[in-house]
Amino acid sequence: MATIVLVDDDRNILTSLTMTLEQDGFNVRAYSDGAQALAAMGANPPDLVILDIKMPRMDGMEVLRRLRQKLDVPVIFLTSKDDEVDEELGLQMGADDFIRKPFSQRLLKARIRAVLRRLTPGQAREGEAAPEVEVLTRGRLVLDPNRHACTWDGQIVRLTVTEFLILQALAQRPGFVKSRDNLMDAAYDDQVYVDDRTIDSHIKRLRKKFKEVDSDFDSIETLYGVGYRFREG
Repeated sequence: MATIVLVDDDRNILTSLTMTLEQDGFNVRAYSDGAQALAAMGANPPDLVILDIKMPRMDGMEVLRRLRQKLDVPVIFLTSKDDEVDEELGLQMGADDFIRKPFSQRLLKARIRAVLRRLTPGQAREGEAAPEVEVLTRGRLVLDPNRHACTWDGQIVRLTVTEFLILQALAQRPGFVKSRDNLMDAAYDDQVYVDDRTIDSHIKRLRKKFKEVDSDFDSIETLYGVGYRFREG
């Protein structure tokens, strides 16, 4: 049973998410105060943290900064802000994914399972064996969905769950164009609406991460007005 720490100053979110996650078999420790949650996690580390960005006293960014000094536990941010700068900063600090409020609880649970799958490869958290998915190799790119692992030329590229799913959708058929709608379907719950700019932001961050390990990376191509494609090189 995975232990999840939930930190949000909205009591309604704490209550509803705690009930939902406990029904799915997770052990949930809920906190409305970032500083209190940080102290508790230092004494008893969880398997995953769901963390609101905007909180009084100590916001989510500061909680993550201090947490990273002690633990490498995966973190999913909840944010009501439509602010790409916040997401960039959070990702640089080591957040694993972002989900924007209001959100589908089904989407959040899917993201939780995907992140936890990295800790127990090939095993579903409900106790049932998850089917092994074939490792995808496209030139210098290797994607292992079972371990949520990505490498380029043998170098690890750390991706969020959403970024991984978008890249996987592109790499499955090199040379074929994927529209933004196609990529939304691959990365998001069908009950959640995201606009074109959200997909564009994910593509921008994907390129940036790959350029950090290979300054000549150009395998994700933009076809203006159509979408994106992966070029195997």
